[in-house]
Amino acid sequence: MSADLRKIYQPITIAAALGFLYFTVFVKLANDWWHDENYSHGLLIPLVIAVILWQERKTFARPRQPQIALGAIGIALSIFALWAGTAGAELFVQRISLLLMLTSIVVYFFGFQLVRLTTVPLLLLFLSIPIPQIIFNRVAFPLQLFASQCAVGAMSFFGIPVLRQGNVIELMPLGATEPKKLAVVEACSGIRSLMTLVTLAVIYAYFTTPKVAETTTDEHRSPASKIYSSLASFTFWRSIILVLAAAPIAILTNALRVSGTGVLAHSYGTRVADGFFHTFSGWVIYITAAVLLFATGWILDRVGFRRRSEQVKSIEPGNRPADAMNLSTV
Repeated sequence: MSADLRKIYQPITIAAALGFLYFTVFVKLANDWWHDENYSHGLLIPLVIAVILWQERKTFARPRQPQIALGAIGIALSIFALWAGTAGAELFVQRISLLLMLTSIVVYFFGFQLVRLTTVPLLLLFLSIPIPQIIFNRVAFPLQLFASQCAVGAMSFFGIPVLRQGNVIELMPLGATEPKKLAVVEACSGIRSLMTLVTLAVIYAYFTTPKVAETTTDEHRSPASKIYSSLASFTFWRSIILVLAAAPIAILTNALRVSGTGVLAHSYGTRVADGFFHTFSGWVIYITAAVLLFATGWILDRVGFRRRSEQVKSIEPGNRPADAMNLSTV
């Protein structure tokens, strides 16, 4: 088979094999994306990944040094994890098996150099995978308590009598003859906006980071030196800060939403916690969180720009030490 035909049939064969092995995994994952609002952002992840892979198509086309042995071991472990997850009816293990399989295929055919370029697509796919319910509950319930505590604090600040029992807030709306209860349920915990905003942070960090093309010198550098230079770069830490900042931004803005709902419930009744206002406030708070995330990126870009400007000035001929200037003329 010629090289051109191999480039066509090889991806088709691999895709067909993956479709056969993980058909039920794909179907159940797509079903969760469609019905579970906590992971509805997963519907857009395949499109984003396709855009990233298309942008990097020239880089992927370059010849690489495959790691056949390590890739084969990873593929074997992936199949074992898929079998174990299927036998134990554990969807999370099956879906993690898919991630391990994709990574192992990249290593098998292209080596570890290409894994570095596929980190963002694999991370986005991981963020779209629903976590086990036991872990989800362990994260959601503390967020519910935090949001209810913030709401009680805000209401107490405005002199509104309120009583909190766990994640249930009891208050007396104006004109009411009996106290009403507001429950900060799982949907109001903020975990939905947390998952979505972290995913948005990864996408934002990737598409706003200046892309540096690989050079011939880079190709001959060791993987360890490439990893070290990446870790030491400003763009790497910018991405890390953006992703980490998404968590407190999502949690605090959701607490602000719950607090505002509690204050308004005192004046307009508990109906403000349902219906149109509840949905509308959710969109407003999420847009606010996204704006804060973009503002964080803007501040980091200003800091990085100032830093690069200072470095450029420090190496200008008029700013170099005399000894360095003399050495440059030797």
